[in-house]
Amino acid sequence: MKLSRINLLAISLTALTFIPAANASDGKAIYDGTCKMCHTAGIAGAPKIGDKAQWADRIAKGTATLENSAINGIGIMPARGANAKLSDDDVKAAVAYMLDTVK
Repeated sequence: MKLSRINLLAISLTALTFIPAANASDGKAIYDGTCKMCHTAGIAGAPKIGDKAQWADRIAKGTATLENSAINGIGIMPARGANAKLSDDDVKAAVAYMLDTVK
């Protein structure tokens, strides 16, 4: 059975709602628990972690813009990566972790 990207995203996001938030200081743990599924595979256009070319235009917009997009959602990406348990600081820690992989 072939699933569309939208169906895969919906399944993924449903699973993520059950993952608790990590400590805000641990961006990698937050990434691993909430962001990894989409940002490792590039699901629905998510920039792949560690891919400098995919992050370049986003980085040029500034960290605050990236954090705001991650907190509030952008395009098909839902707010907080669909993990409502994440605080703003949790999301910012995950963004910082992802940005560190492309610097």
